Amino acid sequence: MDDDKFLPKLSQNLLEILNDEEFYDITIEVGSDPYVKVFRAHMVILNYRSPYLRRILSTNKKKNDEILTHIKLPNISPDFFHILLRYIYGGRLSLEEYDISDIIKILVIANELSLQELIPYMESFLIENKKNWMEQNFELIYQISFGNDSFSELQKYCADFISKGPEKIFNSPNFSTFPERLLITLIQNDNLQMKEIEVWEHVIKWGLAQNPELSSDPTSFSKDDFNTLKNTLHHCIPFIRFRNLTSREFLMKVKSYKKILPKELYNDLLNYFLDNDSKESLPRISISKQKSILEINRVTNSDNESQEYISFISGRLMGYANNLLNKQKVLTNKIKNIDSKIITSQHAEIISKWIGRLEITDKLTTSYEFKLLYRDSRDGSSVGIKRFKKFHKNYILDQPHTVTLVKVEGSNEILGGYNPIGWDFDSDYGITKDSFIFSFDNENIENYILSRVKNEKEAISRIVRYNGTGPSFGNNDLRLYQSLDGSLRINCKGTTDNKDSAYEKRISTIDVPSTFLEFELFRIDI
Repeated sequence: MDDDKFLPKLSQNLLEILNDEEFYDITIEVGSDPYVKVFRAHMVILNYRSPYLRRILSTNKKKNDEILTHIKLPNISPDFFHILLRYIYGGRLSLEEYDISDIIKILVIANELSLQELIPYMESFLIENKKNWMEQNFELIYQISFGNDSFSELQKYCADFISKGPEKIFNSPNFSTFPERLLITLIQNDNLQMKEIEVWEHVIKWGLAQNPELSSDPTSFSKDDFNTLKNTLHHCIPFIRFRNLTSREFLMKVKSYKKILPKELYNDLLNYFLDNDSKESLPRISISKQKSILEINRVTNSDNESQEYISFISGRLMGYANNLLNKQKVLTNKIKNIDSKIITSQHAEIISKWIGRLEITDKLTTSYEFKLLYRDSRDGSSVGIKRFKKFHKNYILDQPHTVTLVKVEGSNEILGGYNPIGWDFDSDYGITKDSFIFSFDNENIENYILSRVKNEKEAISRIVRYNGTGPSFGNNDLRLYQSLDGSLRINCKGTTDNKDSAYEKRISTIDVPSTFLEFELFRIDI
């Protein structure tokens, strides 16, 4: 016998009960003026079918002199509530009968009523049958999916769409109305399949659209204009991979907006593009100065619109051509010299492999540059308990893709962690699946511990500005701070069973907070 044979009849009978005018024991007033509708229902069914309605019923007990329980749902549309009430009773919902915009509204209300079994069904229906509409209305889908953790399938759809088709979003006629959160999700994506200069141009376009009073020509900007745009793009700038630009792109597209960049960042980029012999856009110098000059002349003659760029490059090349000739060697490894007092380039190579999820025996196929952002002995404040004052600057806290390094006092251990998302966010923890913490034996580089995140929701601890806290990973899995007596401490808590840790394993034998001698923070440029 087919066990499901009688379910359709049961469903039909339950729907008939919904229409019963004799045995109902609750009335539900749905909607607000001018459109309000009252539904009759049965508390026992509502109680077992909807956790949301169960909570309301538990706080709306009827009084002794009342015959019926009465509840109000003023923020829900009567029409859509009727659809879901029939589902609650009969277990049926045919989405093909409704417009796509109505399905979206039904999905949102179903989530509010905690009809959890219905949500993945509706998500799958949208993804499989309404892709074109969802692409055309991506902003709406994005806002709905990330407005609540219940819509995991729609969140995956959005993430995949952003990765594979960023140009569709950037070129959308509604791009300028997208929320900042969506823009940041776009530009921080490691798999974004477009040139970095295009990302920069779209970010500027979005920033100007938020301030229609600003001119599209930055040369006409006043000081206040720059400050306005700077404040608008404050959270976006850290996610631009400026070093992926060519020197010409930096000169022609970024330099005119230098006043919206943090001063430290702009100076750093200026030095990088002026004194970097590895950028593809620079003419190559491999034989002699004469060849360099001939190459410059060739470019000059072929591109009359680049005079400012050529002057910019040729003046610098003539000044340090001899130095470039000495440096022109084939790189045998992918790690540039690292300016660290704690680790060597061999350590950096291992860390780079961990970032790329490679085995230690694998060969690096990508070039990683460790750019020093902060060194405690150089940048730490000596005033009171404000040791990390400079570390708390936006320019540092907002930086993604950073490596923390710590030298512990009285120990051969080097401790550290990789943070791909920065430390500045609204909640107590930042979510990522790519962070990790680690330790090295300073006397034997092959003796190391790698501990990847296991609880993604508590991967990175938020930094509360100016409270004496340095880099923090997980639930005190690795934490730097300044104690009230002014000493610099590192906590590498862990537990024997690792039960409450956010990372796979403890990386140190330290059982109590210890003092650290040096702390460095590097940004990883790929």
